[in-house]
Amino acid sequence: MPSKSYPISPAKIGSQDGFRLPKAFSHDHPHLVTAKGHIEMIDENTFLVHLEPDRSLESDLDDDESLMMKLFLDSLLKFAIAKPDSLTLYTQEMADEMDELLAGVVVDEDE
Repeated sequence: MPSKSYPISPAKIGSQDGFRLPKAFSHDHPHLVTAKGHIEMIDENTFLVHLEPDRSLESDLDDDESLMMKLFLDSLLKFAIAKPDSLTLYTQEMADEMDELLAGVVVDEDE
């Protein structure tokens, strides 16, 4: 993975001192947003952050396609909650039509 630098700024978190990460970090590394870890001091002005991501989130977001699908489904859910009257009930007729359209289609589960 290519190295990328993110600016941080000091932040008070309750009575604790902390650092604020930019939104770009959360966007680029969503699996690390809820991660816990520790800091290792390298010298007076340099430290390494070792993070241990939440494994339940990591399995969902282990590739770009999974992340994009999650973001897409999240946006659909927000829309559905905001405008429930715009939803259409999925009927047996729709299901039958889908079955007819997909008849004979073979899905390779290895890809």
